[in-house]
Amino acid sequence: MRGPLAPRPVPIALTRAEKFDDLASDSVERLTKRWPELERVRFAVLDVPEAETELLADEPVALGRMVPATADETAMIILYRRPLELRAESRSELEMLVHDILVEQVADLLGLDPDTVDPDD
Repeated sequence: MRGPLAPRPVPIALTRAEKFDDLASDSVERLTKRWPELERVRFAVLDVPEAETELLADEPVALGRMVPATADETAMIILYRRPLELRAESRSELEMLVHDILVEQVADLLGLDPDTVDPDD
């Protein structure tokens, strides 16, 4: 939506979802450099967990999920944007939380300890 307030040469600010996607992409790129086998994994961001499959009355809201590979589908790691944003008090805290959740999910996928997946964390 461009007009007098945002002429064509002026970039419009990114949405929260776009900023989150960029942050998640940076973290995935960092992990993929260390673990090239992640090139075959699909990464996705959803706003919230699906009610029927993810939300259980006794469990806290999921921040991420790993879906193992099947004969027909590659493995997938999903981040849930809104629950992550609600837990973080700042941009830097969100960045750390997103990376930590990705590391946990990658560790689960690869059968490794999270400290092995990202010892610098």
